[in-house]
Amino acid sequence: MTQTIPQVADYIRILPELVLAFFGLVVMVLDPLLDDEGSRKTLGGIALLGALCGLGASLWMAQSPGLAFWNMVRVDSFSVFFHVLITAIVAVVILTSYEYMAVQRIRAGEYYGLILFGAVGMTLMSSAVELVLIFIALEISSISSYVLAGFRRREASSSESSLKYFLLGSFATAFFLYGVALMFGATGSTNITAISQALQAKGVPRLAYVAVALMFVGLGFKVASAPFHVWTPDVYEGAPAPIVALMSTGSKAAAFAVLLRVMFEINTPGRFWLIWVSAALSMTLGNLSALVQDNVKRLLAYSSIAHAGYLLVAFAAQPGPGISAAMFYTASYAAMNVGAFAVVSHFAGAEERYVTLADYAGLGRRSPLLAATLTIFLLSLIGIPITGGFFAKFYVFSAALKSGLVWLTLIGLLNSAIGAYYYLRIIVMMYMREPKGEITVRRIPASLGVALALSVLATLYLGVLPGRVLDFALRSATQLMQPHRAAITPAPTPPVGTM
Repeated sequence: MTQTIPQVADYIRILPELVLAFFGLVVMVLDPLLDDEGSRKTLGGIALLGALCGLGASLWMAQSPGLAFWNMVRVDSFSVFFHVLITAIVAVVILTSYEYMAVQRIRAGEYYGLILFGAVGMTLMSSAVELVLIFIALEISSISSYVLAGFRRREASSSESSLKYFLLGSFATAFFLYGVALMFGATGSTNITAISQALQAKGVPRLAYVAVALMFVGLGFKVASAPFHVWTPDVYEGAPAPIVALMSTGSKAAAFAVLLRVMFEINTPGRFWLIWVSAALSMTLGNLSALVQDNVKRLLAYSSIAHAGYLLVAFAAQPGPGISAAMFYTASYAAMNVGAFAVVSHFAGAEERYVTLADYAGLGRRSPLLAATLTIFLLSLIGIPITGGFFAKFYVFSAALKSGLVWLTLIGLLNSAIGAYYYLRIIVMMYMREPKGEITVRRIPASLGVALALSVLATLYLGVLPGRVLDFALRSATQLMQPHRAAITPAPTPPVGTM
């Protein structure tokens, strides 16, 4: 019997999105009723509660797997993994933002509301299996990010970052939409499962190759992979540090979730060389450019490009090991990068004045705890054992070798050695250089302390006990790749006025 109206189970399968949207609306409604100080504390608490409730809703959603809303949304281990990851990232970013809002003297209502609304788009991207719905979710996430990037209104660099992000992002999403349209022309559907079945049954028309290339342009922009990375350094430098943490982890996780579905579930034609070249370029350009940076935010921006390249190595590998390695890498990178930007956010001070490498000189003596915390994250970004970054790179390169990608693995290993230089450069500045000026390091507030502690624990847990997360990623990969036994149910037009 064809489903004509949504059932209760359908709403459970989008419960995290509903919860996040509800709390976002509450924040926006209450904002005009509070003064600046009240908005920072009260609305921040409400936003954090919303993120935690979204995390709980993601775990509850896992108890109701299946399709929803005319086969447009699928809840499985894969989507649950990214829902939990994204809502956890949002919670840590909100904790980091408490102090940032007060120091920067920014009104917090729209800020927290946009973070929650952006999270709605990010989470929906991970569970949507309809390309048009993925595009809508991508736009929800992107529009929030465009505004948040320019939230330091008194800084010209912030306005520049927002405008540049908006203009280039609009072009990128247009490419993605054109790719969706061409894929519909090639297969007669925009449903991921139906597309996969059509390509297997009819063969691969040339139009499908063009569609894949255009969609990869749009998603490559979101994950900041070369050659679609040019926006990253300027946007990261001008945007508020907590928002950079969100863009470099939450937005990327959502885009990588879509990319995994498009590349592996559809079994996208011609993906190998497309990803191979982008991965090699991202690793090489990102690391070489980071070598000459003196601004820590720009350095981490180029680092983010390089890590997108490492992650794309898993996309070029065989589906079994490649998907699970990509998922584990996404989680590990999120933990260490959110933590690194939390430290940068705290140390930068009012108007983000202290963001150069010279400013970090002597931090090990001025604030041993802050320096030690940042050191853990930097060592993880290098890939040192007992940190999540080590196993992340190990699984990615292992998947590549199992798939016969020897040259791509060698390029990755060489770039890892190059990347170690500029990460160690920061550590040397903190512990082996005398400070050039008097920089007052503020006491770490409770909210930031919790955020840093969670990031450190996650980084070390993934480096010491990666088994449970990797096992879950392997199960998710199996579910993503297993053949669909049932044909897609025709999607009827939703009835108007049905009670």
